[in-house]
Amino acid sequence: MKDLSDNVSLLRQPSVCQSMLNRGFTTVRDCGGAGLALKESIQEGVIPGPRLFIAGHALSQTGGHGDRRQPHDRNKCCAGHVNGIGRIVDGVEQCLKYAREEIRQGSDFIKIMGGGGVASPSDQIHHVQFSDEEIKAIVTVANNAGTYVTSHVYTPQAIQQAISQGVKAIEHGNLLDEATAKLMKENGVILTPTLVTYATMDSPEFRSFLPPASAQKNREVLHKGLQALELASKAGVDICFGTDLLGPLHFAQSKEFAIRSSVQTPLEILQSATITPARLLKQDGFLGQIVPGFAVDLVILNANPLEDITVLDRFNDHILATIKDGRVLASRWSQLDVEAIPLPKIE
Repeated sequence: MKDLSDNVSLLRQPSVCQSMLNRGFTTVRDCGGAGLALKESIQEGVIPGPRLFIAGHALSQTGGHGDRRQPHDRNKCCAGHVNGIGRIVDGVEQCLKYAREEIRQGSDFIKIMGGGGVASPSDQIHHVQFSDEEIKAIVTVANNAGTYVTSHVYTPQAIQQAISQGVKAIEHGNLLDEATAKLMKENGVILTPTLVTYATMDSPEFRSFLPPASAQKNREVLHKGLQALELASKAGVDICFGTDLLGPLHFAQSKEFAIRSSVQTPLEILQSATITPARLLKQDGFLGQIVPGFAVDLVILNANPLEDITVLDRFNDHILATIKDGRVLASRWSQLDVEAIPLPKIE
């Protein structure tokens, strides 16, 4: 993966946002990278896009999943930048300060890197990252701000540590075991699997996307993902839809629906993309259902996803229009035009 200049990253964001609308997504939870400027630009109608709930920069320990330095690199600035996903923090004092800083900069929730990751150059999947005290400090900041902490983790040990310190959501969780799934259920912790990113990075087209060491880690978690999803589903864990697609991989966003269909029913998958994330976002009185008083967010299709969930993957053939807040923001239907942003009237 190559770094992009800040300008290139910013210029690409409107296209990424419109593409998500074209695929039927009216709300997106971003767990690292999207900033307040993009969120507000969408809110103000400057660019069309899904409403965003953002984590800003994920918090990572030195040498953790958010530390992009190579093993031979010396110190670099750790404060994060436009296209960086992480901010390096070590010790309770820094965890408190920079969790507060993320809240100050408009983050809706806090994400931590609680374990090793695929794309990070200097850790392993089984690494447990942050101490109990560091995680507890970050959770305290989030609780005081009326929000929650989610953690990037794969292994039972890292998941259990996160739960013990008050983390309320888990990203990925591919190596989940039965006992840990039960613990998640007992504590009301929500799981967001991201199976499509591993499958896409292992596909022939993108085999060179990751360096060899990361590609090996990707294969390690790829083949366990569906098993973890099945364990969580059987345990009654609340499950959200997620993708974790990097850079040029966004095109595969809707393929997650089809991947999950071997384990979950169409109804369960649709709930994971609607009512369950609304609850995680603390928006269950406004988003995720078509009922009076809720946001007018609709996806119009020519096929029933309850009968075949994969129609959402084939969006160019089956999604006729996407409506957000009562406005048509994407349409392939000849009988429904996209609504332009209204101009102020001149008296």
